[in-house]
Amino acid sequence: MKFTEEHEWLRVEDDVVVVGISEHAAEQLGDVVFVELPEEGTEVTKDEEVVVIESVKAASDILAPVDGEIVEVNEALVNNPALVNEDAQGDAWFFKMKVADMADLDEFMDEAAYKDFIA
Repeated sequence: MKFTEEHEWLRVEDDVVVVGISEHAAEQLGDVVFVELPEEGTEVTKDEEVVVIESVKAASDILAPVDGEIVEVNEALVNNPALVNEDAQGDAWFFKMKVADMADLDEFMDEAAYKDFIA
């Protein structure tokens, strides 16, 4: 897994990248009550708002970590937004994307560096 400074995680699965938020981010948000996902097939550019999350504490945006196309969204989050709090780095992924350039992932932190970043 790779991590961004915006507390997103990225996991490569074959030719797509799965994107979610870290357990740290989920803890900071508190109880998630609403998730708005993008449309499949949407072309996104790095740092573009892609997902809206609302919790009892705040509303937050998930940004596209890299340029690419959204190829799948996790519909389970629409019906059960609390899944983000239950399994942030597992079943609560937000979207899968086909990345324009996989080399762009090299700029992100590995788990050890991310743990240092949030310490």
